[in-house]
Amino acid sequence: MTHVPHAAPGKITKLNRVERNAWTKQKIFDAATKVVGKYGYAEASVARITEEAGVAQGTFYNHFESRQELLEQLLPKIGLDMVRFIHARTGTAHTARQEIERFSAFFDFILEVPEFLRILNEAEFFAPIGYQKHFDNISTAYVRILRRARQAGAIIDFSDEEFEAIVQMLMGARGYLSRRYSYAEGKVTAPPAHVISAYRKLVTRGLFNATKDNGHER
Repeated sequence: MTHVPHAAPGKITKLNRVERNAWTKQKIFDAATKVVGKYGYAEASVARITEEAGVAQGTFYNHFESRQELLEQLLPKIGLDMVRFIHARTGTAHTARQEIERFSAFFDFILEVPEFLRILNEAEFFAPIGYQKHFDNISTAYVRILRRARQAGAIIDFSDEEFEAIVQMLMGARGYLSRRYSYAEGKVTAPPAHVISAYRKLVTRGLFNATKDNGHER
């Protein structure tokens, strides 16, 4: 998730130039997350972002050439924060159980960063370059996980090309399920237990009886 590098207010002046720049840029990203989450991309002005961040507009342009450049970078950055969050929760094992935990951790992340859903859902139209980069980042990481699971013997009979398609399905599931179940009265909430159990059954069992085809034994 997003966070400003640890530095107490009294110690900010002791940061070197590179550290100070990173600290300031992170403040701007955090402010942009809050502003876009509250007002949407269209109303996320530089003035609102810098006011939220507590920096001058001139400072903003020391780090970004334009408002649009920041907006294009915002979703990919939060997406990588999400990848790190999920990895920290689930570790590196390559099992079905780990996949269910990754699914649950996604919903935990959006509870931690509730602005993420609005940023994601509006990005396709307002920050299309960042939107595509985000999905490229996430799908690349996810395919890598599935390949490792195949190598470990936890997954069989899937090609790399099929993994690409599977990843789109799993990412799509997260997107649609979060829209359907994670909003209640204007707030982001945890999904009902049956959402997790349905995903678990689908991933571990499949949807149809594998021994039958159109009602006839194979």
